[in-house]
Amino acid sequence: MNKSHHIKDILKNGEQTFSFEFFPPRTQESSEQLLQTIKKLSPLNPSFVSVTYGAGGRTRELTHELVVKLQHEVGFSIVAHLTCIGSTKDEVKNILQKYWENKILNIMALRGDPPKGVSSIVETKNEFKYAEELVKFIKINFSGMGIGVAGFPEGHPDSLNIKSEMEFLKAKVDAGADYICTQLFFDNNAFYKYREMCEKLNIQIPIIAGIMPITTKKGMERMSELAKGSTFPEKLISKISNSTDDSEVEKIGIDWATEQVMGLVENKTSGIHFYTLNKSKATLEILKNLNIKSQKKII
Repeated sequence: MNKSHHIKDILKNGEQTFSFEFFPPRTQESSEQLLQTIKKLSPLNPSFVSVTYGAGGRTRELTHELVVKLQHEVGFSIVAHLTCIGSTKDEVKNILQKYWENKILNIMALRGDPPKGVSSIVETKNEFKYAEELVKFIKINFSGMGIGVAGFPEGHPDSLNIKSEMEFLKAKVDAGADYICTQLFFDNNAFYKYREMCEKLNIQIPIIAGIMPITTKKGMERMSELAKGSTFPEKLISKISNSTDDSEVEKIGIDWATEQVMGLVENKTSGIHFYTLNKSKATLEILKNLNIKSQKKII
């Protein structure tokens, strides 16, 4: 099986997309978990799936292997994450060439974080300073590729303010991005305000909402570390704090995410992107809940 569609073709119909994100496993056990997750999610026929790339490109080879495997053996339309921090232009070009040869047509272009042990971007030896430069590089050297960029509804932790954050976003879009996929958020109002700001800047490409359900208290703490800048609504914090065990936390998280996605669907959001953490249960439960609550089948 080898299904490969340009992201523009996936998004052009104006229909809402549903997509999943995976990360490359590092052990046999985690590989088996991902395989089971893919088996359970495959029947949902996602619009596309994305594969992440570690800080400083530390999972570069693992990412490439997983991307090619999913492309050729599972048949998903793939969006491969690519960070530019710590990489030379030749290294990036070689990676893109490999993807192109394997009919991987879509890239999520990211600046990325410094490699482990490096405290700041300034200390990183690289030829790309911003994701905007990576977008331009892809457009010049691989014009047939589709490009996604990251959006931060509640602001990027490195941005001075929301104004500068939106200027960076506009630069990425003007450089040739085809769509925006946001960092996870728990308050839909933050997303709606973000979308309005994009409209004022004449950003007209699709904006896909990133959703990650809380499943454990420890996971919630981890989310706050991973998604710096994202905030947890007081009502959600209260519910989680008053829960007695992780099974209750999981139900709260799934119910909260279900309501989020229902609202996003009703407000004609271009797409929903589920950060799965290589697990299927929460995503499956959310989509099941949506189909029960909605008068039409969501996915």
